[in-house]
Amino acid sequence: MAFLKFNKSELVNLEYSLKREIILANRTGAYCNTSIVTCNTRRYHGLLAVPVEQFGGYRHILLSSLDESLTLRGKRFNLGIHCYGDVYEPRGHKYIVDFDADPVPTVIYKIGEMVFRKTIILCPDENQLLIKYELEKAPTKVKLELKPFLAYRNFHALTGANDQARTDYEPVQNGVAFNMYPGFPDLNLQLSTSASSFKYSPDWYKGITYSDEMRRGYDCREDLWVPGTFETELKPGDSIVFAATAGEPTNATSLKRKFTATVDKIGPITSFHDQLARQCDSLIRVDNGKKRVVAGYSWLFTGLLRETLASVAGLTLYAKGDAKEFEEILDNLIADEQERLTRRTTQVEAPLYLAITLQQYIAFGADAKAVWAKYGPVLKSVIESYLPGVRQEVAMQPNGLLWAQKDGVALTWMNAYINGRAVTERAGYQVETNAMWYNAIAFALENERKNSAFYKKWTPIKELIEQNFQPLFWNADLGFLADYVDNAGQHMELRPNQLWAVSLDHICVSDEVISEVMRVVNAELVTRRGIRTLSPRDVRYKGVYEGSQQQRDEAYQNGSAWPFLLAQYSYASFNMMGKNFIKRAEWLTEGFYEDLSKHGVGCFSELYDGDPPHEPHGAISSAMTTAALLNINWLIEKYREE
Repeated sequence: MAFLKFNKSELVNLEYSLKREIILANRTGAYCNTSIVTCNTRRYHGLLAVPVEQFGGYRHILLSSLDESLTLRGKRFNLGIHCYGDVYEPRGHKYIVDFDADPVPTVIYKIGEMVFRKTIILCPDENQLLIKYELEKAPTKVKLELKPFLAYRNFHALTGANDQARTDYEPVQNGVAFNMYPGFPDLNLQLSTSASSFKYSPDWYKGITYSDEMRRGYDCREDLWVPGTFETELKPGDSIVFAATAGEPTNATSLKRKFTATVDKIGPITSFHDQLARQCDSLIRVDNGKKRVVAGYSWLFTGLLRETLASVAGLTLYAKGDAKEFEEILDNLIADEQERLTRRTTQVEAPLYLAITLQQYIAFGADAKAVWAKYGPVLKSVIESYLPGVRQEVAMQPNGLLWAQKDGVALTWMNAYINGRAVTERAGYQVETNAMWYNAIAFALENERKNSAFYKKWTPIKELIEQNFQPLFWNADLGFLADYVDNAGQHMELRPNQLWAVSLDHICVSDEVISEVMRVVNAELVTRRGIRTLSPRDVRYKGVYEGSQQQRDEAYQNGSAWPFLLAQYSYASFNMMGKNFIKRAEWLTEGFYEDLSKHGVGCFSELYDGDPPHEPHGAISSAMTTAALLNINWLIEKYREE
């Protein structure tokens, strides 16, 4: 598609091209992440990062980069690019004339009469990177050299030259295998042709600099180990495939067939929904046969409670109608997260999101009785865990509402910290937590038998919440709901958390309150890239997510626009306006497709600047953003059909 393509003038401009990244991820949890000119700018960048069981399943970067050189008639051209301090050397990006990400990342180099193509894929179900090189045009044969840069370190860390690294290698079919430290898998580097050689000339390349880390004030330099160089010759029209495989070596003679078959299965992108669905596949990981949601790439975790509950419907039901996968992921989450679901968590609203997830499943077409029979006991145990004496961080009060407090801890999704201090602690009665609390109880009672002990116990509590929620949170003078209420009274920072109070299936505020809340939200929080986390009129508002770690943490939930919040905004708007909101919903989602050539190419970012022009930031591929856009698309189609 046109938005996944870049021309020479864009590519040679490093100010432009280094801000655009590719991310290839698969279901093993492996990924390939670098800039579109294959210059690494973050510590998380690498051509092959894989989860390592010996180290808790955390991802570790094995192959950082791979420099290609072409020699024609004795003249050598290095296509690689690295940053050393403020110097880029070599500067192979100057030879790039085209980049296309559909269906897979493809870079085309032009050097005089030579045209050279590089295509990168990550195998879907194994820790293997494949790169196909094609000499499309040349006046005569060309020598190709490939120089691997090895990191062998945790993706959060940096490495340096040291005498503990194992620098020997083992020969494998059409290549060599390395393993720098105990506990790591072997890294097998192989070519599809036997007419190649490996020249062993080990050295540490020191002071490689990651410009994004430098700009943010982080440690940004590391030393990478280069063991030597692969060499082979290509005639015009020839192609070879390079493989980097963690674990066992691959069958080198089948690499070309494997590459072609893998690309054929990927298929082209024909619509924006296709692009969303493709991202869903990369955001679901399989560990020991268990499927879990990856919160985002490159650095967000797998299997998080809130992120999974908020995105599983989008990634499975709305993307491809896969109810089996929905239940499989949900079942694994429930098994993994009993502690957070029923005993303690630092995100007190997260367990209550289970009710919303089940409501989405039923609205999508699942049988309500069957859903309740399977998941009702779990939700009831979640609800019971908020009674006094069970959780230390949150408990139901005599007024039926939930009070959450743990000194110094941010107990909601707004959990940024600066030097150990919570930016938005929000201790007390939180509006979204109590909105979800009421929704969970009402949903349970809706499905529970009328003569059950649970029904008799919780019906009076539901009525108590109905009596107290609106009087506690509503501020008629300002025309919106308090973000939280503590012993000092209402805290009237205008934030999006009140959206849950006006958008869930079960709410306990009046139509007048809904109308007023949405009026204010529309006026001050809605942008075309998400919902601002704080009104621009607030003195704490930070509309640009840039600068040092502290500056970014201040903006993270004090002004940045979050796309995932658009889902709750759309539910409330469709409830109010019906099909008349369709055009507005389309306008809100189309902006993200316009940004697919920014930040993560073809991906949907975690957050955006609150200020125009709303540049993307955070994780380049976010499960919650992707799921929210799919959710909104589903709502659009639902109301269009009705």
